[in-house]
Amino acid sequence: MAHDHPGDEHGQHPPSDMELRVKALESLLVEKGLVDPAALDAIVDHYEHKVGPRNGARVVAKAWVEPDYRAQLERDATAAVAELGYSGRQGEHMVALFNTPAVHNMVVCTLCSCYPWPVLGLPPVWYKSAPYRSRAVIDPRGVLAEFGVTLPPEIAVRVWDSTAEVRYLVIPERPANTDGLSEEALAALVTRDGMIGTARL
Repeated sequence: MAHDHPGDEHGQHPPSDMELRVKALESLLVEKGLVDPAALDAIVDHYEHKVGPRNGARVVAKAWVEPDYRAQLERDATAAVAELGYSGRQGEHMVALFNTPAVHNMVVCTLCSCYPWPVLGLPPVWYKSAPYRSRAVIDPRGVLAEFGVTLPPEIAVRVWDSTAEVRYLVIPERPANTDGLSEEALAALVTRDGMIGTARL
């Protein structure tokens, strides 16, 4: 079939080396009966459609528009997040960090890659990298600058070290001129990196 060929007139590109390796490993595991393809599809579907940054974005947007929910998130983020149906593995103990005009929060896991899966999905590769994990604590402003975030000196940067016991979710400041937007429209403005603290909205 013509549309299956990489680089054809539809603008598709050849798969990367990593994609080819993943596909080869998957094929081998399926061939040996070690992995059920339907189970793999279910896992991928779960992380693409039920878990991920869109969940965290809904938490943030709700906190922006509902003062009572924001207060609940400040008191007990685990319960507030679970109220929206987002709980489970890697999200058992959540803490919400609120950015303000005076404070910018940033999350790292210096030991490995602890990350709030129910609200952010799987961690990005850079979050797990040794340079990010070490430099985020030593030089947070330098790391933020590499992400395109330059903060004035009067804004304090607080770095929070995620652990197996506690996972953090940054609640970015609500962007200016968004008073008339619906909660859904506000959620569309929230980025994964904004909820880690490596971006500003």
